[in-house]
Amino acid sequence: MHHDVLVAGETLIDFIPEGPGALDEVEAFARRAGGAPANVAVALSRLDEVPLFWTRVGADPFGDFLADTLAEYGVADRFVERDPGAETTLAFVTHDEDADRSFSFYRDGTADTRMRSGTVPDEALDAVEWVHVGGVTLANEPGRSATLDLAERAAERGCTVSFDPNARPELWGSDAEFETVAGWALALTDVLKATPEELRALGVAGDDPEALARNACEAGPHTVLLTLGGEGALAVATEDAPWSGTARHDGYSVDPVDTTGAGDAFTAGAIAALVEGRSVDEALAFANAVAATTTTAKGAMTALPDRDSVEAFRH
Repeated sequence: MHHDVLVAGETLIDFIPEGPGALDEVEAFARRAGGAPANVAVALSRLDEVPLFWTRVGADPFGDFLADTLAEYGVADRFVERDPGAETTLAFVTHDEDADRSFSFYRDGTADTRMRSGTVPDEALDAVEWVHVGGVTLANEPGRSATLDLAERAAERGCTVSFDPNARPELWGSDAEFETVAGWALALTDVLKATPEELRALGVAGDDPEALARNACEAGPHTVLLTLGGEGALAVATEDAPWSGTARHDGYSVDPVDTTGAGDAFTAGAIAALVEGRSVDEALAFANAVAATTTTAKGAMTALPDRDSVEAFRH
């Protein structure tokens, strides 16, 4: 099978609470496969744009579960690594009455922090059109260097490089460290997917979402996809982009059950649409539909829709 997209980053266990509340108040959790890049990879597979996926999980029961889950969703396993010397990352999720969530990570020396430069060879990058990376693996070495190396080699080979900073302050030594390191990735990026809060954490100034997006383009990307929660999403593309103009989509009205993975679903929808050659306007509408559908069920991967479900939701 030919793959147009390669995704790289963490796969982890999300423990989803049985209801809203603080971590010390929740009595039961459900185990779910997660990790932003893993969610993107699975979402792409569900949307019939099966990617290559470079990730690293422990040689432990949680790693077994994650590897099996990725296989069940049809994600190509060529670069799904098992680390015999490390455990799999765990994240305990909590959410409030509006389904907004927060995370508590158990990620000290776990498998995804130990991704190594050069694991994905140049010939694999020559065969794909698009490479997507996330910000979590930038938080620790050697995963930081491995992620930056992949993005740099992909850019050199003419791949479209997309980046989701996925800001998680609890994983970083300081806000300044995040701004600096994520800024290195931003300089290698063609398409940036972010929230306004993440752009500000990256040091981008702007009084409104469109100004923020335009100013972010000055740091490297030719396209910024800005997600605005219940207000939909905004896209700004410079003259260097293969598509053009500014687009805005107000999103879809749904009653959210769990927003975990919604941003990743949006990312996958946008990548799938843009790889297919759709316009920025159509990509935003499609990506918002994928994200909105995802919020109507619990979990990240378990809530991801297939293409037929997305099209049915839109119509």
